[in-house]
Amino acid sequence: MLLFIPVVVFAVLVLVLWLGLSLNPQELPSVLIDKPMPAFAMSTIEGEEVSNIDLPEQIFLLNVWGSYCLPCLVEHPTLMRLSEEGEIPVVGINYKDQDDLAQDWLQTNGNPFAFSIYDMQGRLGIDLGVYGAPETYLVDADGVIRYRHVAVLDEEVWINDFVPAIAELKAVSEQ
Repeated sequence: MLLFIPVVVFAVLVLVLWLGLSLNPQELPSVLIDKPMPAFAMSTIEGEEVSNIDLPEQIFLLNVWGSYCLPCLVEHPTLMRLSEEGEIPVVGINYKDQDDLAQDWLQTNGNPFAFSIYDMQGRLGIDLGVYGAPETYLVDADGVIRYRHVAVLDEEVWINDFVPAIAELKAVSEQ
């Protein structure tokens, strides 16, 4: 009987590893889905004080970004387009960055954000469960997080993931 123990342990290990391979590495669960935005009182990169009260009272995007983040530069044109067309407000969280570098980055590349929260210590990021930049959250008009996307928000992701989620939120709010 003792001879079968290593075989059973090996079989269980193979089963666990096989199940792990079937998981989607892009899907990072968040305990905050369907929960309110964490409370915060911080400053913007321009030095203005902001808190939950200052968040838009409509569906909006919360985008985690940094001047050091190359993928943030890739998604930036999509955020600029959304901001310029007024499709949806975008609030930024400048995550673990230097204030002067963030301001220079926005001045050079354009500023799509209604405001950008300066989270140098990563406190708000920790409360949100941020893995790193870029991450984008879809927040409803009541300040409840409804969707999280970890990676670049490009036009394809916008059309395939965010547009249907926004349409669903609007349909629910009209009922």
